[in-house]
Amino acid sequence: MTAEYSAHHLQVLEGLEAVRKRPGMYIGSNGSPGLMHCLWEIIDNAVDEAVAGNGSKIDIILHEDGSVEVHDRGRGIPVDVEPRTGLTGVEVVFTKLHAGGKFGGGSYAASGGLHGVGASVVNALSERLDVEVDRGSKTYAMSFHRGEPGLFADSGEKRPDAKFTPFQDKSELRVVGKAPRGTSGTRIRYWADHQIFTKDAAFQLNDLVNRARQTAFLVPGLELVIRDERAANGSEVEGQAIETSYRYDGGISEFVEYLANDAPVTDTWRIQGEGTFKETVPVLQADGHMIATEVERVCAVDIAMRWGTGYDTTTRSFVNIIATPKGGTHQQGFEQELLKVLRAQVDQNARRLKVGSNDKLEKDDVLAGLTAVLTVNVPEPQFEGQTKEILGTPAVRQIVAQVIRKDLAARFSSTKRDDKSQATQLLDKIVAEMKARVSARAHKETQRRKNALESSTLPTKLVDCRTNEVERSELFIVEGDSALGTAKNARNSEFQALLPIRGKILNVQKASVGDMLSNTECASIIQVIGAGSGRSFDIDAARYGKVILMSDADVDGAHIRTLLLTLFYRYMRPLIEHGRVFAAVPPLHRVIVMNPGSKPNETIYTYSEQEMHTLLAKLRKAGKRWHEPIQRYKGLGEMDAEQLANTTMDRGGRLLRRVRMEDAEAAGRVFELLMGNEVAPRREFIIDSSDRLSRESIDA
Repeated sequence: MTAEYSAHHLQVLEGLEAVRKRPGMYIGSNGSPGLMHCLWEIIDNAVDEAVAGNGSKIDIILHEDGSVEVHDRGRGIPVDVEPRTGLTGVEVVFTKLHAGGKFGGGSYAASGGLHGVGASVVNALSERLDVEVDRGSKTYAMSFHRGEPGLFADSGEKRPDAKFTPFQDKSELRVVGKAPRGTSGTRIRYWADHQIFTKDAAFQLNDLVNRARQTAFLVPGLELVIRDERAANGSEVEGQAIETSYRYDGGISEFVEYLANDAPVTDTWRIQGEGTFKETVPVLQADGHMIATEVERVCAVDIAMRWGTGYDTTTRSFVNIIATPKGGTHQQGFEQELLKVLRAQVDQNARRLKVGSNDKLEKDDVLAGLTAVLTVNVPEPQFEGQTKEILGTPAVRQIVAQVIRKDLAARFSSTKRDDKSQATQLLDKIVAEMKARVSARAHKETQRRKNALESSTLPTKLVDCRTNEVERSELFIVEGDSALGTAKNARNSEFQALLPIRGKILNVQKASVGDMLSNTECASIIQVIGAGSGRSFDIDAARYGKVILMSDADVDGAHIRTLLLTLFYRYMRPLIEHGRVFAAVPPLHRVIVMNPGSKPNETIYTYSEQEMHTLLAKLRKAGKRWHEPIQRYKGLGEMDAEQLANTTMDRGGRLLRRVRMEDAEAAGRVFELLMGNEVAPRREFIIDSSDRLSRESIDA
């Protein structure tokens, strides 16, 4: 690149060369995450304009040639000359580190861009960057090659490898057209530099969609449109790009409802407030000098949260629309004060809640089932590094705590019937979580695999296996005592254990933690598996390598299997995530094929109506006969031990379906739809899906 240096821009390139030499300092890595971080920098600048009240739409286009374009309807980057450097505002923004409009000059009250390096870092790490600004009824344009301004000799379509000529004496911000009157905005298109980024670095559409949806929740009324032209060749309609649009007017309350996938214990609570603090910061004076000055800051806090019946915690925190996935002082203040307030409430209601003097809430008890979105707006916040993943401003912790303390005190002391009911349900839930944690800790040792002398603590109905090797062992959860009798004779007692359940277990999607623990069938399953439940679940302590659900091949059997899967999903999810939960597939029919002469008859099992009809057609074509009527198994108890072993339990001939969970949030929504408290969505699902059901497949 030294051959392309010109004396006019030598100083600029020296500054940006530091970025090219140590990109990880600015964007975290030179893989896909770093590539996405560059895009976030450009998008965040556009969002800051929208937050300031300028423009309500942002377009993000992933071009087929690997470039990306961001188009906002803000005020447009300033095009006049900055007096100290003699450069236009556009060139200053894209070539000067620590230069921009977000250092307290009044252009932005609180913004995501803070350090003045975002746009210039993206420029430094781009093989080519083109910027167009609509301002004052004109369209201005400027191009850069690895940070240096100049001109590309384009012939038609823009390309990063087109011949580039750097400016020698003076830069030129070209006027390339007229902009409609009253129209302003900025269009930035850039090609990431393959000298910097790894070969497999690529823009991740899912990450971009999630970020756009998140931003639309955080900025009510802002529309973000994503257009992926890379998928045009592979789409169903040739040449048609994928385009999605996001706009939400409900703000972070709607965000919480989107994130939550369990039944509510409380409504979505909205908590808002603000506080002031003083800090000493260097302030740029008119003469260009920085002087340490004490300034007063205003920190605005906006929180939406709700508790659900589950035990998972989903917390998203933001500072000036920027996500802080690793938390910081605002999240610390939120969690610490939440624990403090709820501990005080439990102490006040100790007699009703039956809490002893030695019982003490922990943070996990309070956060169980909580879905919360925490946002703070702070002028010039302190972050740990350019990636802005952790907020460091110390005073924010106390301000957030004060807002939480004041609002929750009012809620718990409210005399309104609805507020009192929700407060009672919330305290019942967190105390149940505490008791479940204490109980799990107390019984952790007894939940390990027992030897013959210790096995009396396990349920008496468990028919255990002999092996101590967890990898080989299998636990069959069997529907009904009649099937248990047959399964005892069909199993391999060396490594196959049996646990019968009576009918349909508790629907844990609707029930509380306390109801689940007091239910005999659920408690037996958790105790036999021996790894705890919920947050205390330890998959390494599980007593069996496989858990196999063996229910009848009818509608009731499918319902029982769904109830069991709901229990595993809610309270023993790691078993599903590690692929250790299976559903046995017992046959539906037994076809006995009659062979001529002394040759023994052949027994063939089929697992669906279609498979049986296909088999019969094949036999008919071959001129073979079979015994009539064909046996149709209504339940496992109709099989003898040999048949059950051959078809369902013996490793050599059985068929198992592994239960997978590719998408936890989607799985949670399915369980809430099928098993939750809301009846109306389930009724709509049944009505809409009724045409998929074959009338002949219903046992009636």
